[in-house]
This record gives sequence, structure tokens and C-alpha cells, in this order.
Amino acid sequence: VRLVESGGGSVQSGGSLRLSCVASGLMPSRYCMGWFRREAPEKGREALAAIDNDGSAAYADSVKGRFTISQDNAKNTVYLQMNSLKPDDTAIYYCALDEDRLNPVEALDHAFNPGYLGRGTQVTVSS
Repeated sequence: VRLVESGGGSVQSGGSLRLSCVASGLMPSRYCMGWFRREAPEKGREALAAIDNDGSAAYADSVKGRFTISQDNAKNTVYLQMNSLKPDDTAIYYCALDEDRLNPVEALDHAFNPGYLGRGTQVTVSS
């Protein structure tokens, strides 16, 4: 499975960005997809949002009400709409696919580990 993110960039505090992630390759029949972030490549993961094949979603408290995850199953694409961005949201954002956990809450709790990961896209929020 290959995951490719896009949509990162720089935005001012209070602004919005929409991340996209396209999955390709030999896809499992059932899985959860989602997003996590790292302040730097050597830092730990902060799982943000996950969605299962039926569209049920789970969110970290830090982004609940500001971020929305959605998907287009026909395109094997998952999105992360990020609103009301803050400087603390500055990080590298990664797309992930977890084929071991089909419940988005569990996928989030385990930060999609183990799982397939994208290479990440930088999001920078200035004050």
C-alpha cells in the first residue's frame, strides 16, 4: 500500500487547510485510515483523526470541533479539513492506514501503529 499526502503549506492563525491522501496498491478489504502528526521527524506521533470504511470517525480531543476527516472510497482518498488553525498545529502531518484495527477509536488509540504511512506534508501556522 502506498500513501501520498498533499495539501500542506503555510497559513496564518485562524486559517484553514485541507489535506488529501491517496492510497494505491494492493488495498486490504477492510481498514481504517487517518492522520497523525509529529512536531519533528524524531518526535512521537500525535494521532488526530481516523475513519473506517463505513464512514465512522474518531478524533483526538486536541482537534475535535476544528478538524474533520472524510473519505471518497471510490478514489481511495481520505481528507482532513483543518479549520481555526493555531500555531500549535504546526507539524508534519502523516496519512496512515491500519488494516489490523477496523474501529477508528482503536486505530486512533494505537496511533496507526503498526500500519502503512505516507511520507508526510508540512503544515506551518504563523501567529
